[in-house]
Amino acid sequence: MSEPSAAPRAVDPRVTDVVLALAIALVVAVVIAADPAAVRHAGPGAYLFAVGFGALVLLRRRTPRTMLVITVLAVFVYYTLQFAPIGMALPAVAALYSAAEMRRTGWAIGAGTALIAVSTYYRTVGNTPEEALTPYELVSDVALVAAAIALGVAVRLSREARGHEARAAEQRLQAERLRIARDLHDVVGHNLSVIALHSGVAAEALGRDDDAARRALGHVREATSGTLHELRSTVRLLRGPVGGPDSAPTGLAGVETLAASARAAGLVVDVELDVPAGILDGAIDAAAYRVVQESLTNVLRHAAAGRVVVSAKAAGGRLALRVSDDGSGAGSGLVPGTGISGMRERVVLLGGTLTAGDAGGGGFVVAADLPLRLETGEA
Repeated sequence: MSEPSAAPRAVDPRVTDVVLALAIALVVAVVIAADPAAVRHAGPGAYLFAVGFGALVLLRRRTPRTMLVITVLAVFVYYTLQFAPIGMALPAVAALYSAAEMRRTGWAIGAGTALIAVSTYYRTVGNTPEEALTPYELVSDVALVAAAIALGVAVRLSREARGHEARAAEQRLQAERLRIARDLHDVVGHNLSVIALHSGVAAEALGRDDDAARRALGHVREATSGTLHELRSTVRLLRGPVGGPDSAPTGLAGVETLAASARAAGLVVDVELDVPAGILDGAIDAAAYRVVQESLTNVLRHAAAGRVVVSAKAAGGRLALRVSDDGSGAGSGLVPGTGISGMRERVVLLGGTLTAGDAGGGGFVVAADLPLRLETGEA
């Protein structure tokens, strides 16, 4: 099996800046040297300006506006000293690009406009043929300024888009981890309640009713096996890609299995499901299952109940889910624990509501109202 290829290493920004600085200095120097009257116009001072234009690039990340202003002023000084023509926009390309990339687009547009305006004015009123402004040069300068600013904006927007995508992926990952934690809490909590109940039965029956003890230990073994299976599935899910095909929990079709487990613990469980197959979205179906699972777990732990009724009915585009028992209820001192809070949060995220409290005639009721389908755009 071949090893996965290593992720490409990011280039140090300082290296990028140095390369860009050298490129600007070299291009300006080549343009100076290419002037037909280089002997008259060019000299050490002109090439020193070329080096200076390149050196200014090193300021682009820390102070892009300062770099831009100094570059524009340096272009004006360069032409005031009557050095070889290098174009008004060329020496400022890096500064314009950098300002736009660093969210200083307005400054870049203003500086580019100033360069074009000053160049157009002085070359229009110039007294010598070589100072005259040709349409080609004007269009070239405008195109160069626009291209530098557009490229800077494009690079910035691309970087920001990648950042948004990374944050969105992190949010999805966190939501998936939270969902896994909730599911694991629900399953393990339910199975541990069954294990604790049957362990107590087995302890009391030992020596007096060995058959009952064996049956209770058999239920403990089944619940333990189920818990281990769930833990293995969770570990496999965490090792695999997030949101894989095996990540969805069981839906209402698994309620009978939950009921059988509760019946084995001594409860009478009536299941009344009036939900046609395929009518529920997967997330709604999974949430309904978890509400039933957590409710039955709470009955086994706290209710001292003998009977539980689980009902679900689809009507009018909504799913009405209800789990009620005939136990002692919670009384006035009900403090919602992690289970009820987790159920309510899960249901609310899907556009539903959940209530939990004592029933009027005794016992405890958990009632959830959920849409059959998620609206377009909901998570």
